[in-house]
Amino acid sequence: MGVTPWKIAGEIFDLSARGWIMGVLNVTPDSFSDGGRFFQTPQALAQARKMIANGAKIIDIGGESTRPGAEPVDVAEEKRRVIPVIKELAGETLISIDTSKVEVATAALDAGAKIVNDVTGGRGDDAMWPLLAKRGAAFIIMHMQGSPSTMQRVPTRRSPVGHTSARRCSSTDP
Repeated sequence: MGVTPWKIAGEIFDLSARGWIMGVLNVTPDSFSDGGRFFQTPQALAQARKMIANGAKIIDIGGESTRPGAEPVDVAEEKRRVIPVIKELAGETLISIDTSKVEVATAALDAGAKIVNDVTGGRGDDAMWPLLAKRGAAFIIMHMQGSPSTMQRVPTRRSPVGHTSARRCSSTDP
């Protein structure tokens, strides 16, 4: 069986020998997974390096909580949270930025991220797709029903793959 490399921004990453672990680093005061323990840059860097030492090959850095009921964060604040961490870690490991905002994704790619992980699946900002194409960044298409403020209102359990695919082909959010 042939090797299928992952080409990201002109670099080749071979995932054929074994899967890669992605460590999730929420640089938010209201993280659903860590309660905001890594909101400050020094704590975020220490946690990222701990994940790398424990085998993570990709660090996914997010500066806006998507937990149910979370309030949106403006672009300037999201960049203030994530860009210093990305700059410090760039070159140590592969970096993913968890954002749905093209301005944040652009700044993160400029700082050294190679992957954009977008919980809106590219629907949150019409400029995301052209940015990805221009920069050659990898894209992780996530699934979310509604927005953080509405996702728990009458939630339905559908196939995330089918739902995400249907939403990508539709101009409206079901």
